[in-house]
Parts: sequence; C-alpha cells; structure tokens
Amino acid sequence: MARRATKRLELEAPPRPAAPRTRAERVIAFIERYCRVPEGALVGKPLRLAPFQKDFIFAVYDNPHATTRRALLSMARKNGKTGLIAALLLAHIAGPVAVQNSQIVSGALSRDQAALVFNLARKMVDLDPTLSALCRIVPSGKRIIGLSANAEYHALSADAGTAHGLSPVLAILDEVGQIRGATSDFVDAITTAQGAYESPLLIAISTSSPSDSDLFSLWLDDATRSGDAATVIREYVAPKDCELLDRAAWAAANPALGSFRSEADIEFQAREALRLPAREASFRNLILNQRIARESLFIAPTIWRENGGAPDLDVIRNGPAVLALDLSTRADLTAAVVAARDESNVVHLLPWTFTPSEGLEERGRRDRAPYAQWVRDGHLIALPGSAIEYDQVAAYLRDALAELGIDPTAIAFDRWRIDHFKRAAVDAGLAPSAVWKEVGQGFKDMSPRLEAFEGLLLETRIRHGAHPLLTMAAANAIAVSDPAGNRKLDKQKGTLRIDPLVAAVMAAFEVSDGQGAAFDVAAWIA
Repeated sequence: MARRATKRLELEAPPRPAAPRTRAERVIAFIERYCRVPEGALVGKPLRLAPFQKDFIFAVYDNPHATTRRALLSMARKNGKTGLIAALLLAHIAGPVAVQNSQIVSGALSRDQAALVFNLARKMVDLDPTLSALCRIVPSGKRIIGLSANAEYHALSADAGTAHGLSPVLAILDEVGQIRGATSDFVDAITTAQGAYESPLLIAISTSSPSDSDLFSLWLDDATRSGDAATVIREYVAPKDCELLDRAAWAAANPALGSFRSEADIEFQAREALRLPAREASFRNLILNQRIARESLFIAPTIWRENGGAPDLDVIRNGPAVLALDLSTRADLTAAVVAARDESNVVHLLPWTFTPSEGLEERGRRDRAPYAQWVRDGHLIALPGSAIEYDQVAAYLRDALAELGIDPTAIAFDRWRIDHFKRAAVDAGLAPSAVWKEVGQGFKDMSPRLEAFEGLLLETRIRHGAHPLLTMAAANAIAVSDPAGNRKLDKQKGTLRIDPLVAAVMAAFEVSDGQGAAFDVAAWIA
C-alpha cells in the first residue's frame, strides 16, 4: 500500500525544468547557478541577470543570422558593466562555452580598471565551491586558469604593454569608449591577435565615447550602417536634446534603473548639473550615455539651447556691427559671423560658413556632419572647386551684406592667411570703410573673449538662431587652459570643426567690448 502511494506521488510530482539547450541558455544557467554577487549589500547571493543582460547574451550566443564575431554594448555607468564582463569571462574559462587550450583576455586602458575586472572574477570564484574547484587563480599575473579545458584568462591594460604575444578566442574590452581618436595600438594588438581562430569573439562594453570620431563611436556607427549580421549592437542612450530631469531619458540610458541602478542617485546628479552648468556635459556623457566631451567642454548644451532665439536683422542693420573671420584651411570650413548688440545688451549673431563643393560627401563622413544636407538647406555655402578661393568668399559676403543692408564698422580676424583674404576683400569691395583688427588665437587674446562669451550665454544675452553650423561648433568646442588659468579653444582636434564658433566669439566680444559696455569704435581702433 505504501509502495502504491509513493508511486502515485511520483506520478503527480511536477516535471523537472528542461535542461538549457542553446548556447545562450547554457551561459545564463551557468552564471545564475555558479556566479555570486562579488561585493556590496548582496555579496555571496546568487547572481540574477537583469532582462537587458539576458537579452544581450541571447543576441550574442544565439545569433540567428550569423556567428557573432563582435558584440557592442553601450550604456551609462553603474549599470553592471564590469560585473557582466566578469561573469561572461568565467563562462568561457570554466563554463559551457570554454574552448580547449584557449586564451581569453579582458582589456582596459589602465591597470586599475584591468585589476577591477580580474578582482571581480576572482571574488566570484572564491565565493562558489564549484568554481573554486574548477579554477586556479594566479594573482601575480592577474590570470585565472580553467582546469577542465585548460582555458587561460589574462587581464591586460594598455599602459602595461602586455597585449602582444597572445591569441585570444575571446577578448572583452572594458570602457573602450574612453579611447580618444579613431585608432588604438592596444586594441589593434588584441584584435589582430585573434586571427588564429576561425570564429573569435570580441565584446566591447562601455559608456559612450565623447565624440563621433572616437573608436567606439566609429564601431557603433559602422555596424549600424553596414547591417553586418556578425555584429551585435545594444546601445542604450537618452534622446539628444532631452532635459536633465527627464526620467524617461534616464531609463533610456540606464537599463538597470529600478533594479540595481539607483534612481535617487541619478536625480541628485541631475539637479547638481542644473545648478552647476560645468557638470552638465559630464552628466550627459556618463549618466545619459550621450556623445559629449566631459573635460573642459566650453558650452553646456542646455545653456546653448537657451540662447537659440532668432537674431533680429534690424539690430544688425542699425549697428554698429562687427564682422569676424576664421579662415581655417582652404580645404575645410571658413567662417564669417557678423554681430551687433541691441539696447538690452543682447548680442545678435548672423553666420556664414563656406566649404569647397568637391569632396563634400567625404568631408561630411570624416567630420560626422551632414554637410550635403546643410548645403541643400542653405545653411552651408559650397563654393565651386576643391579648395576655397578667398575672392569667392569676399564676393559672396559683399553681396550678402549689401542685400541685407549691413555695413560692418570693423572686421576682426585671425592672422592666419589674412593677407591673402585682405587682397581679395579689397578687390571685391567688401566693407571698404571697415577697420581691420587682428585677434590672436593664443591664451592671452582668447581668454578674455571666452570669458565674455561665456558670461553672455549664462545671462541668456546671445541670439544665435540655432544655426546648425554654429550648434555643431558649440558641441565640439573644447577649452584648454595654460598654467595661469587662461583659456583658449582647442583647434587641434582634426575632425572637430569649431570655426564658426571661433568667429562668433571674436565678433561678440567686440560688440560688447568684453564687459557689456557700449561699443566705442574710436576706443577700439585706438
């Protein structure tokens, strides 16, 4: 009788869950069974992957279109990037996707960041008896060896110069968004070393790069344009023009919001950025995952937008008005901005930006700007030929100023190639009565001009009309300082065009006399 009852209970017992079958299911099952929270309030508890983390793992390991060779995950900081990296590494070291006698690496720019990844993986191993039995840790070399498949993991850093001589089947790059520029010898050494395998995997998990021209941005944009099936992209980013206190924008960039990403912390930082404009760029890059330079950004995006009112042409016609020139190179952008100030001490800006018509599409791709569309919309002036001819610029400005009824009292200029332009201006009859004044581009001359322009913006006393070329330049503008604290705009960023803003800064300073006082032509000339 007891035997029959036991049999009946066995028949009525719920079935056991099916064993994971796909690679992604096995990776997720391994992580949630053997990996434990390495630190914090839940230390030692089983690691439970968030839905967005599972989504990424499914996309990478169960890619229905091709074998994944590159996976890019971009999101704001404090969303568990490094912990996910450590868990994925262990799945390849001692888990279901370990490859016999393989090498695995994680790469970071600094020793500290590389050590952070290694230490999290090590803590996960130490916290679980099964992993401890399957792994041997070599602290001195930041290595972990998976004993069952002899898979060996190394933590690498760019400043240690240890990327050569390896052949990793898996490479995970942590915070690759910190790499400035389009190339990195460290990353190249890792990616080229993967050629020994038929289907190597590179995973990059990072907060956004500051610029479109940086390596991580180039990877994301190229993968999006090409539609390469072997590349997986998951990019969590807030809308470009969102407000700092937009909670929907917070959620868009922080997929862990509401679970292990503190909403209160984000709100605290957002309100601080509202109070302190210098913090806004950092908040947008690190918390909203937007492509905005954090260090020494000259103009906070919100402040720039607040000054986006349309300029009043009557104010500029009635003057006095100053025309400022930034000639730049003849194969790129040349900018001219005319400025005048109204009775309320508001400075009105009217820009013109010139570029050669030949090679327009290529330069647009290089500069990550829609030059061709701006030409069609009338915002950018494409001059015939492969190089800007100053006689064409001078003639265009002469006609445009005459049509609008603007007669500049003065012309401010950077000395670079100005002799060529002056001859063209004389021949064209451009502003024949205007006084020409040289404005140096070094710290001594530019620092007071930047300070004055910054003050006008903070007091909402600029009207730039949201002109797209000016807005692009404002978004790219980086201020650098000398040891004495003087500042100037950095013109060395080859693909970050700031020419229209340089001209605007010069023009605005002259019509406000740098202090908001009435413009005095006689004093200025003297």
